[in-house]
Order: sequence, then structure tokens, then C-alpha cells
Amino acid sequence: MKTVNILDVAIHNLSTQDLLERLNRSGGVVVTPNVDHLMKLRKDSELQEVYRQSDYRVCDSKIVQYASFLLGTPIKEKISGSDLFPAFYQHNKHNPETKIFLLGAQEGIAQKAQQQINQKVGREIIVDCYSPSFGFENNKEECERILEKIRNSGATVVAVGLGAPKQEKWINHYKHQLPNVRIFLAIGATIDFEAGHKPRSPKWVSEVGLEWLYRLACEPKRLWKRYLIECMPFLWLIAQQKAKNTITRRIKVTSVSVEAQNT
Repeated sequence: MKTVNILDVAIHNLSTQDLLERLNRSGGVVVTPNVDHLMKLRKDSELQEVYRQSDYRVCDSKIVQYASFLLGTPIKEKISGSDLFPAFYQHNKHNPETKIFLLGAQEGIAQKAQQQINQKVGREIIVDCYSPSFGFENNKEECERILEKIRNSGATVVAVGLGAPKQEKWINHYKHQLPNVRIFLAIGATIDFEAGHKPRSPKWVSEVGLEWLYRLACEPKRLWKRYLIECMPFLWLIAQQKAKNTITRRIKVTSVSVEAQNT
């Protein structure tokens, strides 16, 4: 698979259809880097290792896609978790081997998402769900209960909507204890969207790269620091990468020219 380097993260340059077909053939762990993830990755060594061990890293941001154009290595498609997940369950609506477990959201929200998705698909594609308590990732007993619940459900796919980096770290830590699960999807707020608990931005807003602004307007208390402080250095870092790439290319061209003159 071809990758595109964005701030030292190798993002797979795939279409949604290609990703869906690869998942059905081979399974794997999907993470969806966006600007927030890329900034966290610069400081979080554990998250860096999680990303290295993931099978698919797909672009979850129009801003990141724009950055790839600026760098001269265009990413062909934005594949956000909230777009990938419905595409995934619709793609597998007639595949009896696809049985999904939802992990995340507040109490009752995951159950509502389960009901609505199953109604849309026309079968029990979501076989079970669980809304964990706050800080559950540090509670070994609760994590063991979750693992047992997943095993008993017969799920072959686990979709985790806990927010980054918690969801990615949880998947990486426990995936080996779930041998019957072929596919792990880190999907952020998607469970809330599927349940109708939180509004998704209009499609045109997402397509022009302003979904972050829409979400900030909807949840200013929770998201102001992420978008207005933590993510702000992204553009400067991309400019630095662009400058570094330009200098590297010029050095290579100069070296080739000198070698040609000496032969």
C-alpha cells in the first residue's frame, strides 16, 4: 500500500472501497489520523507505537488532505470514522460473517445506535454493545468484563468510540485477547452520531474542511482547547515540512548535476 508522510506519520493512500475490500479479505486494525491525532502523536510515545502496529492509517480530515496537496503527495480521499463505519456496515449488510460489537458512548446511547443501525441494515449486524464507565481503561475488572462480553457476543468486528488516544490504546492493548475478532475500528464520536445523540456537520461543511468549526460551535466547552490551542501549530509544522522537502529535493538535483558533470 502506498503511504503519504504527514509530520512523520505514514498515512495509507486508499479509497473507501479499497479499504472495505481489504478489511473483508484480511481484517486488521484501522486508525483515522486527523489534525488532533497528529499533534498528540508528536508527544505520546505509546500512541506512536500503537500507530506503528496498526494495519490501516487513513486520513480523517480535510485539513490533513489539503496539507498532502501542499506537500505534493495528494491523499486521494478523506475517510473519517463517521463516514467509514456506515459504509462498512452497509457494505457487509448481507455478509453473515460480519457481526459488530459497539464499545463506547454514554449509557443508553450505544443501545440506541445498535437499534437504529440494525433497523437500517435489516438484520442484527450489531450483536451487542457496552457503554464503559469513566476511567474504565484503568479498571482491569471492567476491562475483563468487556472482553468476556465481546467473546460471548460472537462478534467478529469491534468498533470502539472512546475518543483518541484512549480508543487506539485500548484496541492495541486488548486485541490479542480477542482471537475471533478480525477487524477493529477506532471511530471516535461515530456511535453518538449513529444514535442521533450528537449532530453531524452538513456534508458540504465537512467537504470544505470546516467540520472542526461546526463541532466547536456545538461543544465549545469541551473542544475549544483542542481546536484553538493544541491544533494551531499544525499549519506551521506543515510549512516546515514543505520547506525541508524543497531543500532535500534541491540538494538531490544538485548532487545529480555534479555527478553528471564529473562523468
